[in-house]
Amino acid sequence: MGKISGWTKAVDGVSFNIKRGETFSIVGESGCGKTTAAMAVMGLIQPTAGSIKMYLGDYKEKSTQWADLRGGERKRLRRLVQIVFQDPYSSLNPRMTVRAILSEPFIIHNLYPKKERDAKIAELLDRVGLSTAYLDRYPHEFSGGQRQRIGIARALATSPEFIVADEPVSALDVSIQAQIINLLQDLQRRYNQTMLFISHDLAVVRHIADRIAVMYRGKIMEMGDNEAIFASHAHPYTELLLKSVPTVGQGVINSVDNVNPIDKVDDAHNVDTVNATNTDKGGCAFYPRCPKRNDRCLNETPELKDLGNGHFVACYEMNNITLTA
Repeated sequence: MGKISGWTKAVDGVSFNIKRGETFSIVGESGCGKTTAAMAVMGLIQPTAGSIKMYLGDYKEKSTQWADLRGGERKRLRRLVQIVFQDPYSSLNPRMTVRAILSEPFIIHNLYPKKERDAKIAELLDRVGLSTAYLDRYPHEFSGGQRQRIGIARALATSPEFIVADEPVSALDVSIQAQIINLLQDLQRRYNQTMLFISHDLAVVRHIADRIAVMYRGKIMEMGDNEAIFASHAHPYTELLLKSVPTVGQGVINSVDNVNPIDKVDDAHNVDTVNATNTDKGGCAFYPRCPKRNDRCLNETPELKDLGNGHFVACYEMNNITLTA
């Protein structure tokens, strides 16, 4: 067995709160830890440290944590926390009809008498814009957009208060993405649900999110409301993400001055592999790619600081500057 030179945490020191009825989005490139954070919020993985406090159902006034619940209590909370998965092709059982897929949450949580379930299923399909003529069809008979609508209907079956949408449109054609996003927004407003929306696509996030956290290598680089992130962003990584969004007539600008920022790392800083991947040894996770880095960034890890009106940034370049909207 080889020698272990260090550890890389999938999620490291991430802290945020989601207000009731809002859409909070975590955005970042693949591997940054956003889905891991969402799975921990869902209680699907157990964090090695820290806490996840839920104010839902019987725990609206006094929070609870997944780790503190057992058996029936955990099941009751699970009913109120549902997820829409990323891939509509693998998240539906190919051997089950739409009727069976949408009946399953009712059976698991013992909801409604059996004779009423067909009416509830028809209501779910109507909510997501599908016909009851599809009830006895199998997932392979549907398009990607239709499958994702079925997945959304399944998530709504237990009348949840909180929904995690894990890149729900990334596997869909662009022409279908807007339909699904608009559907999620309409349903959220209708039922006053709270949503954690995971995405790598800033164009999508801008359309749906109330507040946004930008993640990179397990850490939050910047966090604030929609306007703060898109109109007055402060972190170099957020700037690079925004420059990567295609613009009509301009194409895609990959980075500052059209140069890949990782190519800007000079020999004087002598960044080795461990420092580039292991933030336990100190330093900003974005240091190797940052066009605004300095020597302090290599050895010290910046903390999230409030620049004003709930706009947080983890950057030494910006921490001495106060921004107000």
